Amino acid sequence: MNKLRSLILVGALLLAGCGAAPATPPPLQGATMGGAFSLVDQNNRRVTDRDFAGKYRLVYFGFSFCPDVCPVDLAQLARGLKAFEASDPARAAQVVPIFITVDPARDTPAELKKFAAAFHPRLVALTGTEAEIAATAKRYAVAFSQQPGASADSYTIDHSRMAVLYGPDGAPVAIIPHDAGPAAAAKALDQWVS
Repeated sequence: MNKLRSLILVGALLLAGCGAAPATPPPLQGATMGGAFSLVDQNNRRVTDRDFAGKYRLVYFGFSFCPDVCPVDLAQLARGLKAFEASDPARAAQVVPIFITVDPARDTPAELKKFAAAFHPRLVALTGTEAEIAATAKRYAVAFSQQPGASADSYTIDHSRMAVLYGPDGAPVAIIPHDAGPAAAAKALDQWVS
């Protein structure tokens, strides 16, 4: 009887070794960032966070008049998403890339339509009133402040630089690297999109 128990135990341990390793919890699990919003997309349609329910959301805040940082970050993220699409189209189709402006005064829907088209065909670019953008940025843990320029409309905006992947339920999953090249972004997407 003891031999039988020992064999069953050894067999169970061997089978346990054949299974998949336990999933690593997402790095942002439990973080209090993200949430509800109601903004206007580049097609001048009102959209809310509920429109993306059931999809992963790759969210980046910036502004289209950014002289250098935002276009470079978005290009890296878009190329990473395209690489992920090429390697696993079904899982990549679950990811909605979202750009939210921190410059609603200049980033009108028409301006964002031109801007988004330069990066990815599925990029959703969002704007709103100053109050809507401020409230959304606060919920998404993004800080920004306007810096004066030579003229009233030549100002720039300092802002948090991070691309965050949110899960199908809207909960934060992981920060996706935007400054380590497209391969790093594709690898992170592959790791966290199930």
